[in-house]
Amino acid sequence: MSKAKEAKKQFEKGFSCAPAVLSTYSEQLGLGKELALKIACGFGGGIGRTGRTCGAVTGAVMVIGLKHGQSNVADEESRQETHKLVKEFIDRFTALYGSIECRELIGYDLSSSRELKSARESGVFENKCPSFIYDAAGILEDVLQLQQ
Repeated sequence: MSKAKEAKKQFEKGFSCAPAVLSTYSEQLGLGKELALKIACGFGGGIGRTGRTCGAVTGAVMVIGLKHGQSNVADEESRQETHKLVKEFIDRFTALYGSIECRELIGYDLSSSRELKSARESGVFENKCPSFIYDAAGILEDVLQLQQ
């Protein structure tokens, strides 16, 4: 199964966007799946249901950090590579969907309990979010040249 399909499947099981994306790649990059799910948990719904940056995007940024992130203050090259790849990812996701903001992508402000209820009733989480996750994982595979 491709990583994109695996990430989508994680979402369909009930994990939100960010955990679905991060956990799909975590073990391959040295982070246990359970810990990845916990780390990314608060990023769903545009970071804690604030409607800000899409969880599929924040999950992808965490994956890029796992692969290329700076762990030594003297390693400026890793920081620069991470920033370059994050920008490339965001540019490609934005080119595909016009935004990285959850509320713009789904058309609901999840920080409002009334709009969250409307979003659930509309089926947006079943109809739109799986595509964001699938495409974010696909872009990651390409940007990072990860093995499936």
